[in-house]
Amino acid sequence: MPDKRRIVITGIGAVTPLGVGARPLHEEWAAGVCGIEDGAGRCSAFDPSEFLSVKEARRLDRVSQFAVVAADEALAQAGWGGPATNGGAAERPYDPFRVGCVIATGIGGIATVEANHDLMREKGAARVSPLGVPMYMPNAPAAAVSMRHGLQGQMYGVVSACSGGAHAIGSAVRMIQYGDADAVVAGGAEATLTEFGFACFNALQALSPTGSSRPFDLRRDGFVMGEGAGVLVLEEAEAARARGATILGEVAGYGSTSDAHHLTAPEPTGRPASRAIGMALADAGVSAADLAYVNAHGTSTQLNDAAETAALKLALGERAGDIPVSSTKSAIGHLLGAAGAVEAVATLQALNERLIPPTLGYEVPDPELDLDYVPGQARPLQPVNGGPPVAVSNSFAFGGHNVALVIRGAG
Repeated sequence: MPDKRRIVITGIGAVTPLGVGARPLHEEWAAGVCGIEDGAGRCSAFDPSEFLSVKEARRLDRVSQFAVVAADEALAQAGWGGPATNGGAAERPYDPFRVGCVIATGIGGIATVEANHDLMREKGAARVSPLGVPMYMPNAPAAAVSMRHGLQGQMYGVVSACSGGAHAIGSAVRMIQYGDADAVVAGGAEATLTEFGFACFNALQALSPTGSSRPFDLRRDGFVMGEGAGVLVLEEAEAARARGATILGEVAGYGSTSDAHHLTAPEPTGRPASRAIGMALADAGVSAADLAYVNAHGTSTQLNDAAETAALKLALGERAGDIPVSSTKSAIGHLLGAAGAVEAVATLQALNERLIPPTLGYEVPDPELDLDYVPGQARPLQPVNGGPPVAVSNSFAFGGHNVALVIRGAG
């Protein structure tokens, strides 16, 4: 990869249990608002009719609806205009064949599967929707965003469970760096709050029986499922500047490894995850001494929080205890395949607002976990070593996927 290209962020969008839009994600979380109710992080404020026509909404599973709305926000902020279907195609700043689209999901359109299964049992196979498969497919969110905005470069979905959103961003970065695209719309979406989704995770004994998300707290007893989407517009830095784009920040580094250990449990020493963090730091050309913040994977499970703490200590060395660490999942639950993308959005906002949101629910320290988990309330972010502040955002997943992103804020 000669002459490594810098990849900047020019737009962000989100749909989360804290509201529709990227701004509520940071503002509500920083204010200590928790979007988890009755043991789940639901996007209760989301009404597809406010953003999509009846026909558009009917042809998209909820997971794709989330992706489309988050992408609309991100592209509007990037100055790309509206959807191509609304006459916005002429406003695109690049050749559409030079714009990629990578949207991750962990499970895809599970609500569509459940609805069609019920319909088949009640009325027979002939009554199943002909759109059942296209709406369920894990690549459906990427396809929906690509078609809506006329993005004709490389387009695909990433399916790597809870690290999918971060993998999508990393894949987009590499696509631009290798010269295969000038810009990529990247992110993740998930909508698994269904009867089958809850039943499966409960059978695994992975969900919190108390319905509480308390990352790193001694009382943590499982994760809380959430839903939503996060999308970023990534562009090659010089091209973005040439068109006069506002630069929000930079995806400066990407690292990924595999535990090769267990289908659901993390490798307990944290070494493979630590290696991913180290790779991302090296890719960005920074070290632990440059970090102002870590946005943790922080699931609120016994094993994952312990393994991540071990990984951070290995990767960051003697600075590990000095760097503030907080978990977005404490406010919105675990968005599975969307988590990494939503957390990248949240990390960028924390850097640019110079404000670190807290780990909600962290009240009883675990003597085995001894990092600075930002309890209680938001804290001013203190840049180190001059220049724009830098953070790591971690995403780890069932199957042993480990991803770390290094994100640099605006100057």
